[in-house]
Amino acid sequence: MSNSEIQLPADGVFLGRAMAEGWAHPAIVTVRDGMVLDITSGSAPTSRDVCEQADPAGYVASAEGRPIGTLSDIAANSFADKHDRTRPYLLSPVDLQAVKAAGVTFVVSLLERVIEEQARGSAAKADAIRADIAALIGHDLSKLKPGSDEAAGVKAKLIERGVWSQYLEVGIGPDAEVFTKCQPMASVGFGADVGLHPISTWNNPEPEVAVIASSEGRIVGATLGNDVNLRDVEGRSALLLGKAKDNNASASLGPFIRLFDKDFTLADVKSAVVGLKVEGEDGFVLDGQSSMAEISRSPEELVASAIGPHHQYPDGLALYLGTMFAPVKDRGEAGKGFTHNVGDMVTISSEKLGALVNRVRLSPDCAPWTYGTSHLMRDLAKARLI
Repeated sequence: MSNSEIQLPADGVFLGRAMAEGWAHPAIVTVRDGMVLDITSGSAPTSRDVCEQADPAGYVASAEGRPIGTLSDIAANSFADKHDRTRPYLLSPVDLQAVKAAGVTFVVSLLERVIEEQARGSAAKADAIRADIAALIGHDLSKLKPGSDEAAGVKAKLIERGVWSQYLEVGIGPDAEVFTKCQPMASVGFGADVGLHPISTWNNPEPEVAVIASSEGRIVGATLGNDVNLRDVEGRSALLLGKAKDNNASASLGPFIRLFDKDFTLADVKSAVVGLKVEGEDGFVLDGQSSMAEISRSPEELVASAIGPHHQYPDGLALYLGTMFAPVKDRGEAGKGFTHNVGDMVTISSEKLGALVNRVRLSPDCAPWTYGTSHLMRDLAKARLI
C-alpha cells in the first residue's frame, strides 16, 4: 500500500504514535510536509498527555521534533504482512485512553440489530425477518429521535408484533449503549491485521468515526475506527457483547488523531461521510458509506453518556460513535449475506481524516497484545520522560 491510502489533508494537525525495534518506547508523532516527526517530550510523553493539554492542536503544531521518515515510507512499512520492524511503523494513535464504543446510534441501522437478534445468528433467516419488520414500520426511520413520543410509538408496534429487543431500548429509548471495546494500549493502528474470533461464521467491519475526549469530557479531536463485529455471536445473545466485540486485534483506530483547530471542528465530525471498501482475495468487492449527519445521538450526547459526574476517566477516552452501515450484500450463496474471509483488505476513509487500512485475520493469527500500560510506564521512566 502507498501513502495515497492515507491521504491526509494538508491543513490538518495530526497526532499519532510510531515504533521501531530498538527504540526505548513508542514515539509520539505528527506529520508536517509529508514527513513524520517524533515530538515525544517530558511534558507530553503519551498521546493521553497531548490530549490533556489546554490546546492540543496548538501544542502539536508548535512542538519541536526530529524527522523519522516520510509518511509514505512509514505507511508502507506499517502493513503487518511485510513490515521491517527495525524501521518505523504506525501504531494506534491512542495509548492510555479508555477505548469505548457506542452502539445503535443510527436509528436507520436499528432494524439490522433487531434482525440480528431475531435471526439468532443465522444469516439465512435475516432477509425474511427484515422484510417482515419493514412492512410493519417502514424503512425510513432517519428522523426518529431517541426518547421521543414517536420513538415510543414505534417501539410499541414492534412489541405488539413480538419483535421486542434490547436494541430497541438503546436505539430509540432515552439511554445510549456505551461499552468497552478494548483495554487501553490494546487497539491496533493503520496497516495492522484486525482479528476475528475463530468461532464466528457471520461477521463484518463497522466503519466509524471515533472522537477523542480529555479527562474533563472535552472532545479534542477525531480519528477513524473499525469496530470489528461478530454478528452471529452478538445475535445469539446481547450478553455475549464482550465476546462479539473484544478480541485480540478487534479494535482498530487511525491513522492519526486529527486535533480540533480553526480548520477542523466538531461540526466537521457531524457532517463527515465515512466510506468503506472491502476487497477480498477472492475478487469480492463491497462498497458502502455512512453519513454522520444521520446519527441519532450527537457526539456530545454520547460522550456525556460515557464520562461525567457518574463516571470518570482520568486518562480520557476514545469513543467509537457507531455506524449506519450494515453490509447485507451476499457473498457466495444467495441469502447468506456478507461475512469476512481471511485476507480481506478493509479501507475506512473520510475526506478530513484520511484512510484506515487493515487486513482481516483470525485473532490467534494476529500479533499478540504483549505491550501494556505497565511496559509503557517502565520504558518512559527509564528514558526519564516521567
